[in-house]
Amino acid sequence: MNRKDFFSRVGFGAAAALLPACIAGLASGCSSDNSSSPIITQAPTGVDFLLDVSTGSLAANGGYLVSQGIVVARTNSGTFIAVSASCTHEGTNVNYVASTNDFLCPNHGAQFSSTGVVTRGPANTNLKQYNTSLTGNSLRVYS
Repeated sequence: MNRKDFFSRVGFGAAAALLPACIAGLASGCSSDNSSSPIITQAPTGVDFLLDVSTGSLAANGGYLVSQGIVVARTNSGTFIAVSASCTHEGTNVNYVASTNDFLCPNHGAQFSSTGVVTRGPANTNLKQYNTSLTGNSLRVYS
C-alpha cells in the first residue's frame, strides 16, 4: 500500500465513523427547536422609578431607552409609554419603532403595539405595560 492509498482509506474510514454522530447532532438540534413555544420571561414587578427626560434619548420625540428591564419610549406626539423589555418569545430586548409607534423584536421579528399587545408572531404573549407620569422633567415609571 502506498502513501496515497493509506491516507485515502484513513480519510474515508474517519468520515464513515463520524457521519452518524454528525447526523444525530443535526437531527437533535432540529427537534429541540422550540420556536413555536414561548419562553416565559418574567416582567419586572413592583416597579417604581424616576427618569430625567431633559437630556438623553427621552429628551426628543421618538427616543427610547431600557431601564430596569423596561423599555420607555417618547412617542412622536411627545407622550411616554413603557412596557417590559424582554420579548416573550425568546427574551431578546425589543426596540421602539417611532415611525409605527410600536415595539419590534430584532431577533425573530415579533411585533407589539404601543401597549404591548402582540400584533405579529412568533411571540404569542403580550408585553407587560407600565404606567408613566410626567412632572416637570421627571418621568415616573410604575406598576
